[in-house]
Amino acid sequence: MLTKRIGISIALGLAAASPAAVAAAADGGGTSAGPVAGDEQAAGLGGARLLERPGERLHRAIRVHLPEIRAERRAERRRELREERREAFASLPGGVSRSTLEAIAACESGGDPTIVSADGSYRGKYQFSYGTWASVGGSGDPAAAAEAEQDYRAALLYAQSGSSPWPVCG
Repeated sequence: MLTKRIGISIALGLAAASPAAVAAAADGGGTSAGPVAGDEQAAGLGGARLLERPGERLHRAIRVHLPEIRAERRAERRRELREERREAFASLPGGVSRSTLEAIAACESGGDPTIVSADGSYRGKYQFSYGTWASVGGSGDPAAAAEAEQDYRAALLYAQSGSSPWPVCG
């Protein structure tokens, strides 16, 4: 979408130049330093200046739109990484059912993957401690991890230890 806007900006910049200058640039007639016949007297400018103007507009369009293009590419890459992560944690290990995990999550956190206990010891959808989270391969803050990763790691923990890590909700 942004590249389309840049193309439009370039076309508008070229259209704003005199027709003779555009024609001269298109067919290679004249040099950038030489005047375009008939335009010098009418516009009071040399042909080189007429040909520079679209280039200036092009550079301005690039300066204006380049940050937007880069931001769009970064956002797309983040979406791709989220999708890759979601696919990586899509299947649950150990034959644990989604309904079992949903029941534990509803009891532990109301299903909120970002929740933190009052004292900060237990974090995320399944109220992992940092140590338990690390024991199933997690790194960082469990409450900051993607929900799909929390589901995956909870399934690993359930496959290893059954419901004992969740004495009240398991």
